[in-house]
Amino acid sequence: MGERLPPHTFRVTRADLVRYAGASGDFNPIHWSDRVATKVGLPGVIAHGMYTMALAGQAVLAWAGDPAAVVEYGVRFTKPVVVPDDDEGTEVTVTAVVKGFTEQGHARLDITATCGGDKVLGQARAIVRHRAG
Repeated sequence: MGERLPPHTFRVTRADLVRYAGASGDFNPIHWSDRVATKVGLPGVIAHGMYTMALAGQAVLAWAGDPAAVVEYGVRFTKPVVVPDDDEGTEVTVTAVVKGFTEQGHARLDITATCGGDKVLGQARAIVRHRAG
């Protein structure tokens, strides 16, 4: 218990948002238009919340080693991931700590996802079948 899992850092660009919009069908202009995003009070174009959740989910899958090992996964969205209109984009870093084990021996993970020093997901948790050895 208390084991810190290795961090995973993901680069997010506007091109990623375009691809995600096409895959998800979410073409809300706050995900591609600075004009619209700022008009509604956002600091700029933001990543889709579900895309941010998927990045953290990718980290959980990497730690678990097998998608079937992920028993439960959930988050709350706390702050948007602002994606600048340049080739660099932004970075989302995902870390986790093993907070204990269930009666079945599954690991309970508390997950932290940050962007620019800000926590972008809250109450991010997963339950993963614990690998032996």
